Amino acid sequence: MKKILTLISFYDIIIGVIICTYKGVRHINKKEIAEIKKQFTPANCAITRICGCYVNGEKEKQSTFKQAFLSLPEEEMFKYFDIFRKGLSGTLGKNLINMDFSLEAELNGGTHEFLLKLRESRLTDDMLLNTFYDKIIESYDYAEHYLILLIHSAYDIPGKSSDNEEMFDASDEVYDYIVCSICPVKLSKPGLSYDAELNTFHDRIRDWIVEMPNHAFLFPAFNDRSTDIHSTLYYSKKPEELHMELVDSLLGCSSPLTAGTQKESFNTLITETLGDECSYEVVKNIHENLNELIEEQKDSPVPVELDKEEVKYLFAKSGVDQEKLENFDTQYETVAGEKSTLLATNITNTRTFEIKTPDIIIKVNPERTDLVETKVIDGRQCLVIGVDDYVEINGISARTILKKSE
Repeated sequence: MKKILTLISFYDIIIGVIICTYKGVRHINKKEIAEIKKQFTPANCAITRICGCYVNGEKEKQSTFKQAFLSLPEEEMFKYFDIFRKGLSGTLGKNLINMDFSLEAELNGGTHEFLLKLRESRLTDDMLLNTFYDKIIESYDYAEHYLILLIHSAYDIPGKSSDNEEMFDASDEVYDYIVCSICPVKLSKPGLSYDAELNTFHDRIRDWIVEMPNHAFLFPAFNDRSTDIHSTLYYSKKPEELHMELVDSLLGCSSPLTAGTQKESFNTLITETLGDECSYEVVKNIHENLNELIEEQKDSPVPVELDKEEVKYLFAKSGVDQEKLENFDTQYETVAGEKSTLLATNITNTRTFEIKTPDIIIKVNPERTDLVETKVIDGRQCLVIGVDDYVEINGISARTILKKSE
């Protein structure tokens, strides 16, 4: 019996390793997110049940509810649709993050198994629901009132023809999923309101208002227009406030680098790789090449990601000497992590190219960085900006050079 159990455990681990090896290949893109958001409309709604738990600032449950979604008044439905769509909004890699479940989370008794049970229950099991609420309350570091919303839905995925048209009679899979939204609940602002019956103004009664979610997640992920139980899509209103304590406890997913951390890691890689030879021209070339890469793939629904080798190639292409790249692999693994990827939109600014000194800030159109040059004038390092006859100074059009009167 022990041998059989050992073999089963070993088999589970091997399967988990295989799963982890192939994770990351399939990740949800903008088109797939838009397809799910379309379900949150009266015409397409397939939400079976909605549940909720209202939590006060002392982490106490104030109330819970559970009901069939289609039994709600239409006005309420629209308010909920807005919340669910908001939890699938933002920029992939910043507000919306693809997360893969760790091997530990996918073992028996892990967070992954719990989420599968919750989905399979179609939110009818009160014990599972209360355990889910408790997990959030225990791990979510938030000192104000909030509402936990949880829905179950089943989307009959239509097939697609060769010209990408949907074929609703060719479905061969039902995407069975849950969406959790964590919404702050705040008092409405004080003020005066108009009473039409009395034709007077008086102090407005303040109500507790459910706001758009701070955090949300979709499970399982909808990758390649199909169910991927090994991934989830996580939303954070503020990209730098992911609340990893919530992610670790509730999801058990691998901790991603935030958008800000990716930017800092990339900047550190540049300065550490180049050292004293971190020149204006090389840094400019790196950002120009990055922006060019983003522009080339702007129509792709998948964001541009760079792994260790691709960042190394970018540096070499931008003029970094091969000698400086000898220790790049070690530096990358130390700064960003061996298997981490960096989203191009997180590590460069496609809208402006900014140059700073202690007293001056210069902002340039990224497509016209050629207008700024470095030159030595009278023995002093200078930034030279090519201009036309006129420039604008605090809203005033002025000539750069006055022509001498004859």
